[in-house]
Amino acid sequence: MRGWLAQHRHALALTLRRLLGHPLATLFSIMVIGIALSLPAGLYVLLENLGTASGNVAAAPQLSLFLALDASRQEAMQVQARLKNHPRIRGVRFIPREQALEELKQNAGLGDVVESLPHNPLPDALVVTAKSDDPALLKQLRDELGQWPNVAHVQLDSAWAERLAALLKLGRQAVLILAALLGFALLAISGNTIRLQILTQREEIEVAKLIGATDPFIRRPFLYFGALQGLVGGAAALLLVGASLHLLNASVAELAALYGSDFRLSALSSGDSVRLLLLAAGLGWFGAYLSVARHLRLIEPR
Repeated sequence: MRGWLAQHRHALALTLRRLLGHPLATLFSIMVIGIALSLPAGLYVLLENLGTASGNVAAAPQLSLFLALDASRQEAMQVQARLKNHPRIRGVRFIPREQALEELKQNAGLGDVVESLPHNPLPDALVVTAKSDDPALLKQLRDELGQWPNVAHVQLDSAWAERLAALLKLGRQAVLILAALLGFALLAISGNTIRLQILTQREEIEVAKLIGATDPFIRRPFLYFGALQGLVGGAAALLLVGASLHLLNASVAELAALYGSDFRLSALSSGDSVRLLLLAAGLGWFGAYLSVARHLRLIEPR
């Protein structure tokens, strides 16, 4: 056991000397890996933040019922009572046309335009909260309520959220494809780096084989090199993503303030950060393994 640990300590020390022995080349390799990993990681963070924001806005499925303009207040109350007794409806909120006009005047900045209108063009409305958030059941409920007397139009307020969810799903699939492509690129980068090291140390490897060194012993420092290079590259990707989010949050805060929100972009969670680091180290290790396995077979002592 001590001998095994000593071999790994020796391989790790040799790897660190190789990394620090060529600082400029190491820095460029790490930056390439960091930038490549930061692209899918950054897109993933933005999609997760967008999904969180949309989830906060559309917390409950709602429908808006707009009554006919000629419907009386008594008829509006009858529709409200009928909605309260509906088995698929959780709650109902009545918005009289006078309140709707006042909110339009205050919130939309159209006070002068509203004041110039000869009469109130807005109908009475009812905001309905459904018990189920199933899209198919919501559409059925919308069609059913749209056929009631004195109901002019029913709008499903969660329709935009469904479209956004579909776009987010498409975005996540695109991120997975991009991550897979860049993963292959990282394998190529790691493999090419190891190939160059093997070629420059060919004579040393031949001598090591002559004195009885096994392939696992020769391979071990290169595998450590690939894993450490990938790990540091993953850490660089986390720094790039964090710095980018910090810069973007200033503009996001100004935009959110216009909508009366304190929304901020959240960074990668600790779990996602660890997974990114492990993935980067694993890709570096695997790329090194493929390269070493291929080139060691071609090197035999003469």
